[in-house]
Amino acid sequence: MQKFLAWFNSESATDWVLKAAIAHFWFVTIHPFDDGNGRIARALTDMLLAKSEDSPLRFYSVSNEINLDRNGYYNILEDTETGDGDITGWLQWFLSSLRKSIDKSIETIDKILDKTDFFAKISSVAVNQRQKKILAMLFDGFDGKLTTAKYAKINKCSKDTALNDINFLIENGILEKTDGKGKNTGYCLREK
Repeated sequence: MQKFLAWFNSESATDWVLKAAIAHFWFVTIHPFDDGNGRIARALTDMLLAKSEDSPLRFYSVSNEINLDRNGYYNILEDTETGDGDITGWLQWFLSSLRKSIDKSIETIDKILDKTDFFAKISSVAVNQRQKKILAMLFDGFDGKLTTAKYAKINKCSKDTALNDINFLIENGILEKTDGKGKNTGYCLREK
């Protein structure tokens, strides 16, 4: 552990991202504690990744990716620990996980920006709280199709109020009918 900590805390020519991957691997391999080694390894990894960006803030999480692929994580650790000392496979796995976490964060940020733009575009329309709630749900990916009955149930309002709210959104170019007739009529966002 003394050698590990001296290496961890030293300045080196190794890229910080690679150093994060190496530190994670060696910490879990040394396994200095009975419990919590994985959590500490992820914290050390996050620390070095933040250092690589010269920023205390990051919008991605390698820890989440590791948790999503725990079997892959344990398999690559075992293969690397019992191998010939070459950690290339581990580095590839780690960098792939890092890339996935960054891609997911970019996707999330893009969705947030799109949603912000959408609500900015309709800001001149006086939508009420019920309408805002439904619009946000539609924007985020409504499960099934929006009908007057679902609108009323979600907002705990009458079907007449729901229909009035929906018609207002249609008149203002925010919603459009998709299919069905009468009570089976579906509605969706006109533009995102």
